[in-house]
Amino acid sequence: MGNALKDRRTPREFAASRQVIEIADKISEFERLSAYVETELAALDADRIPTDWGESRVCGRLAFRFADGREDLPLLEGHAATRVHTVCQRCLEPMELPLEVELHLLLADGEFDDFEVWELDEATIRPVDIVDEALVMSIPMSVLHDDADRCEAATTTAEAVEEKIRPFAALREQMEQSD
Repeated sequence: MGNALKDRRTPREFAASRQVIEIADKISEFERLSAYVETELAALDADRIPTDWGESRVCGRLAFRFADGREDLPLLEGHAATRVHTVCQRCLEPMELPLEVELHLLLADGEFDDFEVWELDEATIRPVDIVDEALVMSIPMSVLHDDADRCEAATTTAEAVEEKIRPFAALREQMEQSD
């Protein structure tokens, strides 16, 4: 039996079948998410990269149906969650980042008040691609530990900033004195 998450069909076919998909796959099965993790971890020394990062689980559930009685508007609802290995941008140390997405997507062209419209590039879709992109889109622009105290190098970095040479500091002082 194949992986329903990787089936390729039209949104209408998924909705008509009332397909429900339980997600329990490894991060390595999600192309964009894996690429993000690989890129982030590449900044670390090889001995600090978690060897099992691709084994982290993505779990969740997807359900396809129609959003209208005429069965014109295919709808995908569900959720997905995982924890990805990444690098804190404050202390530059490895960390795990929890990701969670709620999906309430209309798989049709147009604008609708109660739904987020998922733009389709092709006539067919693979649910894995939608979940993959939604998880990547949920990653914050700056990944940081929840608490500054958890950053091992935060204090060291702050001290280094204070010791930084400021070549224009003397010029600024001269300009302020001349005013």
